[in-house]
Amino acid sequence: MKLRHFLLMGLLIFGSLINAQEIKKNSIEVTGVAEMEVEPDEIIFNVGIKGDNKNQLADNEKLLFETLKNNGVKNEDIKFKSMYQNIYSKTKIFTKSFQFKVSKKTDMSNLFEGLNQKWVNNINIAEIKNTKIADFRKTVKINALRAAKEKADYLLESIGKKVGTPLEITEIEDYTSDMIVPMAYRSKVANVQLEAADSNVDYSFDNIENIKLKYSIKTKYEIL
Repeated sequence: MKLRHFLLMGLLIFGSLINAQEIKKNSIEVTGVAEMEVEPDEIIFNVGIKGDNKNQLADNEKLLFETLKNNGVKNEDIKFKSMYQNIYSKTKIFTKSFQFKVSKKTDMSNLFEGLNQKWVNNINIAEIKNTKIADFRKTVKINALRAAKEKADYLLESIGKKVGTPLEITEIEDYTSDMIVPMAYRSKVANVQLEAADSNVDYSFDNIENIKLKYSIKTKYEIL
């Protein structure tokens, strides 16, 4: 009988502890949101060149590298992508594609004027970047967490309670556009074989939309 008595007391005490923990962990769940716009400082372009034969293609490749180099593009910022030969075409056109990176220091108008050649097959934007985007992401996430804490503070204050220890913090990536190419800008650089009327097109960084960052942080706080 004594053993059963002690077991019953133990269960009652254990149940009381669980209830006490549940009461202690009464919580509030809120979501904080933060946004930021970041100016791009790098653009990566795809460029394709062509030639009637391998020798001409090689010569045009040298012209491409010279044009890029004369406009401040470094060799390490130029990457080979692919090569293609249309064996079914009567003209047997040879093509080669590259990627190159430009910065805000690049004279875009002069660069595109230099690339406005018959041997340039096509050019378009591959990626828009900011070199410090990782730091900006951290800032937005921290601001989202602070917004969540602030929301919990004023909600609980309205009922005479206070925010306690954070119990859960969950990151939610809502939207980031650092890989998105604005369509208006994409159409302007889809082909560099410009007409005379288009010779004054502005290809500067001012003509590109900002990178948009938005993050949400869902949090759960203990209620005191």
